[in-house]
Amino acid sequence: MHAELIVMRHGESTWTQKSVNRFAGWVNVPLTTRGRDQAVQAGRLLSQAGLAPDMVFTSLLSRAILTSDIVLDLTDRSWIPVERTWRLNERHYGAFQGETRPAMLKRYGQDRFNAYRRSFDVRPPDIDPASPYFQEDDPRYAPAMQDHLDSLVPAEIRAESLKDLLARLQPYWQARIAPVLKEGLTILMVTHGSVVRALIKVLEGIGDKDIASINVPTGVPMVYGFTTDVHGNLCVEGRGRYLDQQAATRGMEEIAALGRHL
Repeated sequence: MHAELIVMRHGESTWTQKSVNRFAGWVNVPLTTRGRDQAVQAGRLLSQAGLAPDMVFTSLLSRAILTSDIVLDLTDRSWIPVERTWRLNERHYGAFQGETRPAMLKRYGQDRFNAYRRSFDVRPPDIDPASPYFQEDDPRYAPAMQDHLDSLVPAEIRAESLKDLLARLQPYWQARIAPVLKEGLTILMVTHGSVVRALIKVLEGIGDKDIASINVPTGVPMVYGFTTDVHGNLCVEGRGRYLDQQAATRGMEEIAALGRHL
C-alpha cells in the first residue's frame, strides 16, 4: 500500500500582503489576485507531477475553499469528494485577530511577539467577546455543525497555541484522514500555515523549540508518502517535498519577514 498526502497553505490572502500584514486566524479573509494565481500554479504543479487527488479536505474559511476549488479545476478533479472542517482552520489568534503584526510587535516587544506568533505552547491573549472577529455567532460553528470527536466547542474558542491546534487536529486525523490514507488513496488538504506547521512537527519529528523556525509559504503544494506496517499502522516515508522548492523558499522568506520590524 502506498498513499500520498498533498498538503498546502491557501494562496495569498488580502491580510497576508505586506502592505496590510494583519493576523487573520479564523477571520474569513479573501484571496488576492496573486493568491488566485498561486492556486492556478499549484494545480499545474499537481498535473505535471501526475498527482490526482481522490479526496479533498479543507477548512471552513473561504481562502482555503477557493484555493482548493481552483486546484481541483486545473487538475480536472472537481468531482471528487470534499470534506470541510473547522479542525483545519488556521490557529485562533485570540486578541491578535484583525490586528497588524507591526502594531502587536510594538505593543509586546520582539521576544513576546515571537512567542505568541511562533512558539509551540504559548497562547495569545484571549479575544474579547465584543470583538467583531469573535466567532461565537458564526453559523459555521453552530452546535448542529459540531463533529463530536471530543468535547471542544469551536464557537467558544478564544485563543490557541500551536499545541492547542495540534490537540484539536489529532482526533480528526485519526477519524477521517488516516483511514483514507490506509486505503492507499491520494488526499489533497488545503489549509493554513499553522495547520501545516503542526503536521510538519508530527510527521517529521520536529522538536517543540525548533518548530518556531518553520515558516510555510502560501500556495505551494508539499507531498508526503505513506505506507502501512504489518499491523496496519501508517508510516510516513521521510520528509515532505515541495513541488516547487524555489517558490517555497521565496515564500518562506516572505512569511518570515512579516514578523520582523522592517
